[in-house]
Amino acid sequence: MLQKSHVFSSFSVYDIPKAKAFYGSVLGIEVRDGEMGLLELHVGQGAPVIIYPKDNHEPATFTVLNFAVDNLEDMVDMLIVKGITFEQYRGDIQTDEKGICRSGGSGPDVAWFRDPAGNILSLMNHP
Repeated sequence: MLQKSHVFSSFSVYDIPKAKAFYGSVLGIEVRDGEMGLLELHVGQGAPVIIYPKDNHEPATFTVLNFAVDNLEDMVDMLIVKGITFEQYRGDIQTDEKGICRSGGSGPDVAWFRDPAGNILSLMNHP
């Protein structure tokens, strides 16, 4: 029924100008102003990701956006220089001192970080 529909992802933030600066300047993503105060993230060849303002925003407790990159280690290093702090997990998921969860070949290596609104984003090895 919905197989041929146009799909896109969206998530909220509490401060659109701060999100625009973070996604555009820090992460280097093409950010466009959308209708009704929305932001559009144009990444790769898929549909844009929509960011919308929400006064009572609460950060997602799960990953809202994943970036598959060719060299995870280099990208983590570049974002650390730009002031990004990667999440440190100790438990079922273990991260190293840089914040990289190394799968040992059982899946992609992943590093998680947060946007200014507290939403969780990830970088992972491109499959």
